[in-house]
Amino acid sequence: MKKILLYPITLLYYFAYLVVLCTIHPIQWVAFKLFGDQGLKVSFDYVAYFSLKCTHILGIRYTFENRELIPKNVPIIFVSNHQSLLDTAGIIWYLRRFYVAFVTKKELGKGIPAISYNLRHSKYVLIDRSNPKQAIPKIKSLAEYIEKEKRSAVIFPEGTRSKTGIPNEFAQSGLKILCKYAPSAYVVPISINNSWKVYQYGYFPLSVGHHLIFTVHKPLKVSDFSFDELIEKTEKAIVEGIKV
Repeated sequence: MKKILLYPITLLYYFAYLVVLCTIHPIQWVAFKLFGDQGLKVSFDYVAYFSLKCTHILGIRYTFENRELIPKNVPIIFVSNHQSLLDTAGIIWYLRRFYVAFVTKKELGKGIPAISYNLRHSKYVLIDRSNPKQAIPKIKSLAEYIEKEKRSAVIFPEGTRSKTGIPNEFAQSGLKILCKYAPSAYVVPISINNSWKVYQYGYFPLSVGHHLIFTVHKPLKVSDFSFDELIEKTEKAIVEGIKV
């Protein structure tokens, strides 16, 4: 009976989410034409904000811990585990002051109101997971951008979402390129908890009443470690912060 009740609640959530995307899409277009990258960035921040607000229909709550640990006015590489679509919106909104840009799959670059438009016109890196070599120059370009402008990149080294909360094996190549071409950056590990539970039955119905917790761990200066040490410390911090 409880699961049956999830269906109408999920429908209401998806309707509200679609209204948000379709409403902000033209606003985003105008903001980009008039104000350039800054207009696009701010409008997309509010895509994330209202996306999170829609999840309150599902009884979802959010906590973002230890943001005060994140260094300012330096390039940053946020590295996180990945459990659901909500991870991205949470990071975009709560870390908006750091001008985050994601390494994400190219399929998201078309067909989704507001989201696809931003991915195609912003500094986000869209990669073809079936052709890893194609991603190298794009990730290199992102690294050089954050190094020069003191902005931040976000990478999910698992490559795909964990459906059980248990982290998948971390891939090293994307993070290695970011570190190589942004040598003054800090790697900031983030552990995400409970996001997967919202999608434990798949995309329909969604589960309700979960508390999503994002935990920032101690930053690691890229130049202070060999890459092997850096990836080991980063993965250790993230995995130890995950509660399944």
